[in-house]
Amino acid sequence: MDNIISQLKFDEKGLIPAVLQDKTTKEVLMTAYMNADTLKQTLETGLATFWSRSRNEVWVKGETSGNLMHVCSVRVDCDGDCLVILVRPDGPACHTGNRSCFYRKVSGSELIEDTENSGTSDILMREQAVIIDRKHNPEDGSYTNYLFNKGEDKILKKVGEEAAEVVIAGKNRDRDEIKYETADLLYHLSVMLVDNDMTWDDIFEEMERRAD
Repeated sequence: MDNIISQLKFDEKGLIPAVLQDKTTKEVLMTAYMNADTLKQTLETGLATFWSRSRNEVWVKGETSGNLMHVCSVRVDCDGDCLVILVRPDGPACHTGNRSCFYRKVSGSELIEDTENSGTSDILMREQAVIIDRKHNPEDGSYTNYLFNKGEDKILKKVGEEAAEVVIAGKNRDRDEIKYETADLLYHLSVMLVDNDMTWDDIFEEMERRAD
């Protein structure tokens, strides 16, 4: 590990920029800086860990919020002076609650929210990010928190009920009903996964394994 770190080019302050990218969706989530020690800690613990330039201290991403970034791999650019870290996020990367810190784009002379990158391709991941956040930061009146408070039996009962509704919808061959009930099932499956400390990434990895 020390041999790898010694090959990197840190700046005059001993820092190297790191870009975090979602392993599944390939979305760029955030950028931060590492020094040799926090890079070593990242590699040892599997949790994205940085050096905070503003606070002058070690910073484990998500340690306070619960939105940890689990490291899958670390890539080094050709010059050895920048890192790309592929992660499985436990929740939003941005302190604003957005999945990515790069949720705005330049439009003429203004900054606007980038709705083009808020499509359906990662909707399961974005919905589950909200569920994870609810688990760590409960909100009064939240149905998701109601399920977590009721516990495993209630969550599993709802998965079973929604699965049965999908079967009925399919039997009825009603497209609108199928869409509605399938969306309900996927939501409750997301809650069940989070309750088991899992995410859709775990399911996608299994699907990729079967495709090999």
